[in-house]
Amino acid sequence: MNNDRNELASAERRNFLKLSAGGAFTAALVAGAGGVLWSSEAAAQTAKEESEREKAADHVMTIATAYVLGASRSYPIMQLDLKENIQNATNGKVYVKLAPGGQLGAGGALVQKVQGGTIQAAQHSLSNFAPFASTVDLINMPYLCGSNQRFTNLVHSDTWKNEVHPKVEAAGFKALFYVVIDPRVVAVRQGGNAIITPGDMSGIKFRVPGSKMLQQYYRMVGANPTPVAWGETPSAIKQGVADALDPAAGALYVFGFKDILSHVTFTQAVPDSQVYSCNLEWFNSMPADVQEGIMWGSEMTSHQNLSKVPSARAYAMAELNKAGVEFHSLSSDQLAEWQDVGGYQRSEWDPFKTELAGSMDAFEKLVEAAGTQGKYYVHDA
Repeated sequence: MNNDRNELASAERRNFLKLSAGGAFTAALVAGAGGVLWSSEAAAQTAKEESEREKAADHVMTIATAYVLGASRSYPIMQLDLKENIQNATNGKVYVKLAPGGQLGAGGALVQKVQGGTIQAAQHSLSNFAPFASTVDLINMPYLCGSNQRFTNLVHSDTWKNEVHPKVEAAGFKALFYVVIDPRVVAVRQGGNAIITPGDMSGIKFRVPGSKMLQQYYRMVGANPTPVAWGETPSAIKQGVADALDPAAGALYVFGFKDILSHVTFTQAVPDSQVYSCNLEWFNSMPADVQEGIMWGSEMTSHQNLSKVPSARAYAMAELNKAGVEFHSLSSDQLAEWQDVGGYQRSEWDPFKTELAGSMDAFEKLVEAAGTQGKYYVHDA
């Protein structure tokens, strides 16, 4: 039996290398994700289909992500679905060339490439988007839209589209769709103690991304915010440069943190949300029917993402649990303690509200939008 498995694995490797060497890297990825690399015939068929699609297309759209194909099992980034949906919704006029797994970079590096037009589109966190289009940093206002449902309500609201999208577009981006993952957590490195209350954060070196909002929040709840680039974060956690970090459970699993963590606490303060952004100039250069198809393909993928959230979370938690990570859910009283110390209602946040939303009234409209059930439902842990 083991020999059979080894032969299948060897055949898969040969097929992958053969496809890749032939310049059909995307075809190799698509075939692998579809589970057909074990079969030479199926792999060849996939390569032929991809080649025909690319030749028949009027436009090639490179979409880069930090995630390997198959990551949606624990982190519903939906890149293969987005590729398929855009291709079909544009009637084949657009061929999507995926660049997954950080081939072209991750986080802020991908945002820069989209803004500069080096690539047409990319996935990245809204936190990494904030330095380029500061207004989106409003999602990092603690307890404004930490839950999945409040986040979904907010980014699909007319208020968000009217207040935020013009500023995003002024920075050269078109938002294709917002990806729901789950709220950020408090994850502690091996050897550390569980963090249940803000008092437990005292002296903790907390890894933060480029968002000033998150840096202020972790300072308010008692930690020492430590900015670390995402690519350097695993080694920073291993070496004790940082004691804790805050991605969603799915990201912790897919990026290989499971063996270097001890405790994960669901504080529900801020969404670990992602966005697919597109270079606005390129998008506007497309014919109207192609623009419409790209947006319809993006909307379809958004629907699939919302339905995938609970199963992806369950898988990530099960795998982290197997590695010895302990999970802690907080009572409503415990959550209230975090909100009292760091929540958006505090006056310390007023400068952010006026700077990013434009006025206190505009910010209150966003609060109302987050609390108003929209047309989309999503599961919360």
